[in-house]
Amino acid sequence: MANTQSPLIITVYAPALAGDDSRPLAVVRGMERALPGLRLEWTISSEGKLIPLPQREAWLAQGRPTGRGFRLICNGEEDYRVTVSGWERPAGISPGGQAQFEVHAELPLHVAGSVAAADVLESIGETTRAFWGRATPEGVAAKMAQQMRHSVREPHVSPRGLPPLKLTEEIRSPEIPARLGWLNYWSAAAAQAIGFPDPARDAELLSRSRRTASGGWVVQLTDAPLDLDNPAHLDALKQAYERFPEIGGRAPP
Repeated sequence: MANTQSPLIITVYAPALAGDDSRPLAVVRGMERALPGLRLEWTISSEGKLIPLPQREAWLAQGRPTGRGFRLICNGEEDYRVTVSGWERPAGISPGGQAQFEVHAELPLHVAGSVAAADVLESIGETTRAFWGRATPEGVAAKMAQQMRHSVREPHVSPRGLPPLKLTEEIRSPEIPARLGWLNYWSAAAAQAIGFPDPARDAELLSRSRRTASGGWVVQLTDAPLDLDNPAHLDALKQAYERFPEIGGRAPP
């Protein structure tokens, strides 16, 4: 059984930041709108101590010491910790050889619930103008990371009979999602790239999907948070990979 106390991991991949980009602040404000009462006005020191950010906008505009993006920002509640940060993903490890803006957020799923989680994923996806993104419980995400095939020369056994996936730099286009999650954000371009939706084949997925303002989709694979120990959830995940062979770069060129 999945750990209901495990945080939900949200990762989104968007076009690279450029110049005086307003998307980092838009991400933070969008998350606050998606989770009423949330205030992201703190960061965490290397010693693990909360540090208030009275000049939040100026602090976000500073970016990261190592490059474009923004450092971790969070709320001040120990028992309901929400964090988000973003950085530039180099072209050399990104699909199509194009640098990306990668945003990583965590929230306590057992408190937020699936509707709020979908709202946060959609908000980050829309405000970053993302290609695609996903939200998955932490333990499940770690297990699914083992699907990545790091070498064609060495044996690779993907977990739970799930299909092996290519490394992100081996995927031909940034619009093609590298993997599935419990909740999936697909931009209009990503949905077109994988062939979603097909009303005849995607009726069940469409019953758990919603359209975004930009014409993309938020698609939920299972009613409850994805649990690979649940045979019905594992089957749903396998069926989704079978339905969308483009995901993970598995379709023939």
